[in-house]
Amino acid sequence: MIRHVVFFSVRDAADADRVEAGLRLLEGSPHARRLAIRRNLKRDDLSSEVDFVVYGEFDDAAALAAYKADPTYARSIAEVRPLRDLRIAADFELD
Repeated sequence: MIRHVVFFSVRDAADADRVEAGLRLLEGSPHARRLAIRRNLKRDDLSSEVDFVVYGEFDDAAALAAYKADPTYARSIAEVRPLRDLRIAADFELD
């Protein structure tokens, strides 16, 4: 199983709700076993740059690729990219 984690920051705090709505489009993906969009609680004193976390679980690389190829993914990018600043993604396997 592949875990897909993406961190986002918002350029302007006034756009946070719009970014969240754009990211939440991803939660309807049929390709993920689990997909959650959450606001960062910002409880770490050493790091507060991240505003949103996208967490996904995919059966395999093909499922992750299908998720990224889905038109909903493209729609989410179109809505979020102009409003975001930081985007860091990581994929890893966990037994």
